[in-house]
Amino acid sequence: MLRSSPFKLTFLILTCWSYGICNLASGQDKPNIVMIISDDQAWTDYSFMGHETIKTPSLDALARQSVVFRRGYVPTALCRPSLMTLVTGHYAHQHGVTGNDPSPKYAARGTDEANRQRAKLISCIDKFETLPELLVDQGYLCHQSGKWWEGNFKRGGFTHGMTRGFPQKGGRHGDDGLEIGRQGLKPVTDFVDLAVEKEKPFFLWYAPFLPHTPHRPPQRILEKYTTPDRPKTIAKYFAMCEWFDETCGDLIEHLEKAKVRDNTIIVYVCDNGWIQNPEKNGYAPRSKQTPYEGGIRTPIMFSWPSKFAAADRQELCSSIDIVPTLLSAAGATVPEDLPGLNLVENLKTGAALNRSAILGESFAHDIADLDEPEASLLYRWCIQGNWKLLLTYDGEVNRYKSTHPRTERRPQLFNLSADPKELENVAAENPKIVAELVKHIDGWYAVENRKTLKRFE
Repeated sequence: MLRSSPFKLTFLILTCWSYGICNLASGQDKPNIVMIISDDQAWTDYSFMGHETIKTPSLDALARQSVVFRRGYVPTALCRPSLMTLVTGHYAHQHGVTGNDPSPKYAARGTDEANRQRAKLISCIDKFETLPELLVDQGYLCHQSGKWWEGNFKRGGFTHGMTRGFPQKGGRHGDDGLEIGRQGLKPVTDFVDLAVEKEKPFFLWYAPFLPHTPHRPPQRILEKYTTPDRPKTIAKYFAMCEWFDETCGDLIEHLEKAKVRDNTIIVYVCDNGWIQNPEKNGYAPRSKQTPYEGGIRTPIMFSWPSKFAAADRQELCSSIDIVPTLLSAAGATVPEDLPGLNLVENLKTGAALNRSAILGESFAHDIADLDEPEASLLYRWCIQGNWKLLLTYDGEVNRYKSTHPRTERRPQLFNLSADPKELENVAAENPKIVAELVKHIDGWYAVENRKTLKRFE
């Protein structure tokens, strides 16, 4: 949903609406929308996903009221690109935010050049009509809380929010917004109450800095997971997952008290995966930033009690589907350039998704060239059924080199059913499958129209 011009028609729409000219449905007819986004959590680390130790009673209850895609994925396993996909509905190579930061290799942090590059990166969002902007056109109030990288919340189209944004102090990825969850929920519960009072449908972006480091859970929760045989780092991470779950329960309880839960869509997704390193306060290999299951897989849930019958779905789902689905549910026109699927009818009827494969890409944490996404391209991947193919590229890595060893430069093919930990590359034994998935990737990315890239073979 690229902008056709720098000017918006929002004022005109709202003006004619106020005079009764526009035939928009009333707030009562439109669902409220709550997007819950956890931050750095493994796809396995919920009770409803089978974890034997971590307790997530609130998300378990939500799962029982949801259409659950246990094989959900994010296209890019890094915070900022993943969140930008959730607010624009586009892949990272399309929206341009491929990493968390411009590379300090070319401009030291804090310098004028670094600040210029950071401002340029934030401006990528100006090219799109965001999910909040399109919902505001439908009469919604929209609130941002938690993780947010793209400047002030208003720049993303939210009417209300917490993040002041770059260049304000702490504005890199959330500033005041990062307090949500860790220091209570009052800003978001006040917003819900305001929207209910005004009889307006609302959209809430709840992206708390949880269970993200620093892992400093409440002592009362940490005590549950502290045992003599468990590393302290693991106990803290487990406790952070439960703390996040507790905040979700408090939020859902407030929706129920406000008597809006039945007509509220709750979407759950994690921005990227995480495998806790038992030796230190950091992630283990093949998790965050990587295209392996530990980096890109997440449960995705859609809950709308009045419309969606709870179900456990086995199909592949991507976070790229969330924006078109929510726009459709809100009665908005879904822009034709969105690459994701509109799942509303599938969620209502239980019909199978019309999809042959899902696709994604990995870039370095630091962006080498703001004008050439491929300069930091490390992997493209495709999953079809239980087959997963990784193609490796020669994009530049600055920091976090150990995260991206790229020692296997040939195509990597895994049978996720037989080898869920992706330990055995079976590409050599299955050339036809490799060729088929390569066609999916090359057709999706349209490399013939872009810069010539070096792909390792």
